[in-house]
Amino acid sequence: MTPLTQFTIEIHDANHTVLAATSDHGQAQLVYHQPYQEGDQIVVKSEHPNQYVMLQLDDTMPETFVYLATTCYRLTIPFGEKKISYNPKSYSGDIHALSVRLATEAEISSYKNVALNPFDQHENDSCYPHAVANVETRGESVFAARNAINGNCFNAGHGAWPFESWGINQQDDAEMSVQFGRTVEIDCIALTLRADFPHDNYWEQVTVCFSNGDCETIHLTKTNAKQVFKLTPRQVESLTVKNLIKSADPSPFPALTQIEAYGYEVK
Repeated sequence: MTPLTQFTIEIHDANHTVLAATSDHGQAQLVYHQPYQEGDQIVVKSEHPNQYVMLQLDDTMPETFVYLATTCYRLTIPFGEKKISYNPKSYSGDIHALSVRLATEAEISSYKNVALNPFDQHENDSCYPHAVANVETRGESVFAARNAINGNCFNAGHGAWPFESWGINQQDDAEMSVQFGRTVEIDCIALTLRADFPHDNYWEQVTVCFSNGDCETIHLTKTNAKQVFKLTPRQVESLTVKNLIKSADPSPFPALTQIEAYGYEVK
């Protein structure tokens, strides 16, 4: 029998001192009995790269299927301005339950939203999917690209959680990419536009371009509902939403609350 991959979870302070740690084969579970301090990091280590795992780094967020491309992922605990895009209960208090485990074959092979990752951050180059954009309104956390893949579709307002979104700062050439970190096969896209009308505008049309060179033009309507689009299945490593055409409504503020991409792993 092949030995299971060993996983480790550590809590580091701002000086990279290890405050707590646990390791186990096939999984790791850590209960940390201290309030987080500014500069603290959660460090997830894998004995091997390229692992499909189920990850939960805060008990206010769901255990989530992600792909660890490298052997180490560091998540910096959000404080101050960076914290207001999260549930106020997240990363708070004096007891924290964290876990990582190998995904089961059923979880790997299932049809799912392969764009979901509530644990994404700007500095992420290991734990996929990962969202990046060429603009985020005023550099504020409540308008960061990561908000559009965190699984939260509440869209009746704008600003602090639960109404965080990807904001484009009125930039005409704004675009956002979702990097999957591996090859996935996608056959469906779902977009939830921010719908704080009349404060918000909306996009009548967007273009979704894929890493294989394909592009799809998608027509949207003014609604708070999720808009779902079936696609010809294609194997890709990333997608980019671009060529955002806003409506003639007077507001200059269209924004994206959530993007979902449904499909399968390609192993």
